[in-house]
Amino acid sequence: MNASNTLLPNWLARCAENFPRHLAIQSGEVRWSFAEMDYQVTRLARQLATAGVREGNRVALLAANGLPYVVTIHALTRLGAILVPLNTRLTFEELGWQIRAIHASHLLSDTFYERSATDLVQAIPELIQGTLQVELESNNVVLKGSDEDLNTPLHTLIDLSTIQAIIYTSGTTGKPKGVIITYGMQWWNAIGSALNLGHHHDDCWLACLPLFHIGGLSILFRSVIYGISVILHEKFDAAAVNLAIWEDHATIISVVAVMLQRMLDGSESQGRYPSTLRCVLLGGGPAPRPLLEDCVARAIPVVQTYGLTEACSQAVTLPPADALHKLGSAGRPLPQVQLRIINEDRPAASGEPGTIYLKGPSITPGYADRPEATMEAIRDGWLYTGDIGYLDEEGYLYVLDRRSDLIISGGENIYPAEIESVLLTHPDVAEAGVCGQPDAQWGQVPIAFVHLHADHNISPEALLAHAAQHLARYKIPRTIYIVDRLPRNSSSKLLRCKLPWLVSPP
Repeated sequence: MNASNTLLPNWLARCAENFPRHLAIQSGEVRWSFAEMDYQVTRLARQLATAGVREGNRVALLAANGLPYVVTIHALTRLGAILVPLNTRLTFEELGWQIRAIHASHLLSDTFYERSATDLVQAIPELIQGTLQVELESNNVVLKGSDEDLNTPLHTLIDLSTIQAIIYTSGTTGKPKGVIITYGMQWWNAIGSALNLGHHHDDCWLACLPLFHIGGLSILFRSVIYGISVILHEKFDAAAVNLAIWEDHATIISVVAVMLQRMLDGSESQGRYPSTLRCVLLGGGPAPRPLLEDCVARAIPVVQTYGLTEACSQAVTLPPADALHKLGSAGRPLPQVQLRIINEDRPAASGEPGTIYLKGPSITPGYADRPEATMEAIRDGWLYTGDIGYLDEEGYLYVLDRRSDLIISGGENIYPAEIESVLLTHPDVAEAGVCGQPDAQWGQVPIAFVHLHADHNISPEALLAHAAQHLARYKIPRTIYIVDRLPRNSSSKLLRCKLPWLVSPP
């Protein structure tokens, strides 16, 4: 049988059978074994069924990292419904666009985001709203006002070919695209990661990345596939993360460069990290070399990785044994991933930069309801990443840029075209260009350059206020420059790489 059509026992249920008392998740003061988590998931799945969630429904989730999020993810699996995680940092306008575009049937939220969810349902009346809450005395996760439908048949098997989630990621056109994530992608990514990083039954993965990103979501699936523990933090806090490493004995943590730098800044008084921390998985774009060298000096086991939503998180990861002598490399492709570098329609030579292509069972089959975007991105089975990198003579990948125009700010992907499209909606703006500017804290921040219509006059501050009405906070430009012209090539294509020259000539 083809692996993509394979049926496997439900991963969480199997952990509950094999390791019923083993710690599954720790969130704040709450600690659940796999048996306890399985009970919570079964109960919530039946409540969601009462609320009308059916197989194949696309269910949007607006919630912070927490127990409701974790239980909901696995409950949707039991019902065969599809998770659509929503970025809590987006504006009302952006969230509404995504919910409509994906044709979500339900919008679930935790109590913190209940009001925002109510406002969205009022704007999209066909949505069915549900609020997830944690009962104070029992710590049970329940759907407010809903009983259990005990007659609902729950899925006991996982079909690797079915869709687990649709995760939105910005596209180069500025319009987000819903990346299809299958259960097979989650399975093969988890297996490939374990073969590369090793698997210890006493591993404890510290999850402080947002669960609405693939990097956070994939940790939860690795946990139930491996049968290991997860320490879940609501958000990243360097002091809390360092404390969890020392006191809760986290063995693996996934971070981006700005997070790791804050951890190091806050750990100097504690000395070196304990030997129980065996892997710091570092993603989110190329890491600054001084940061990597600092980690080497402190004997911190940093393992760089290259991945993207379309690859279900990791695609290339540096084996721990190579961390020191391949400093700066993202490593080799995971066992299930094929990688090639193409430069001008031919395979690139060793050391020659080119576009990164990926192929394998952990690579997305495409974008939801976007056949043209799928055909553009997946060519003869290969995913065109648009990212630039090269392979050394031993086949190790070095990533030069995460797409030529992509801005990575604190691990968040920001696409210039999206910001430009917002600025162009202002009646005074004739042209707009956006690029990244180096920033010591965030890695990069967006800055914008605007050419106004003749005889029009508006201040940068007013344009920033306009942008703030339509964009998430992290996407708002740090600075807007009013300029006489924007650099373009002979085909009138905007040359974003030359935008900084307008204020600081080379």
